[in-house]
Amino acid sequence: MEKLEERIGYHFRDRRLLETALTHSSFANESHGRAQSYERLEFLGDSILGLTAADLLYRLEPALPEGQMTRLRAELVCEASLHRAALELSLGGLMRLGKGEELTGGRERPSILADMVESLIAALYLDAGLQEAQRFIRRFVLRDVRPGAAHSFTDYKTELQELVQSRSDGHIEYELIGETGPDHDKRFSFRVSVNGKAAGEGTGRSKKEAEQLAARMALEALRK
Repeated sequence: MEKLEERIGYHFRDRRLLETALTHSSFANESHGRAQSYERLEFLGDSILGLTAADLLYRLEPALPEGQMTRLRAELVCEASLHRAALELSLGGLMRLGKGEELTGGRERPSILADMVESLIAALYLDAGLQEAQRFIRRFVLRDVRPGAAHSFTDYKTELQELVQSRSDGHIEYELIGETGPDHDKRFSFRVSVNGKAAGEGTGRSKKEAEQLAARMALEALRK
């Protein structure tokens, strides 16, 4: 935990918050009540992250309409962005996992690592306040956001449609292949097929995000 504190530039007053932020439900279940999982912290952290991203976009993009702000915010705080932050902080080696989750590769699973970043955001908020939590978010999650960020938003579904149509009169189909998590924290998985052949898969916090990520994977595959 000391190494993590050095990486983020903050030392916790209440170490229990940091410990909980690093504890997966599988470990908590095996501890028979001696440890609490990060799920409640993750719920809070998700809201703080969304607020911070919305505030930043509102200030940086005064002419941007609500619909574009919503889409860009979703891209900025998607699982991929959180996973990148988790890798930079080496959270995989610090989390507390149950034996079963450890054996099935939970330490490298992007969804778990993304959740842990959100739980860490909430732990910072509870220990030091909103300013410290937002400092962390801007440094590790939203660090590339600059004025004009809206122009970096890519509609992968439209781009895939244009690519397929430029090559042939192809048919694109999106299929929901999985849905996990509690009602307040759903994860949706979609597969995109081109002319009946699977071309990419994506998992996101909304169906639209999952479709976009699947389309991005398909684009990368088709362009190889």
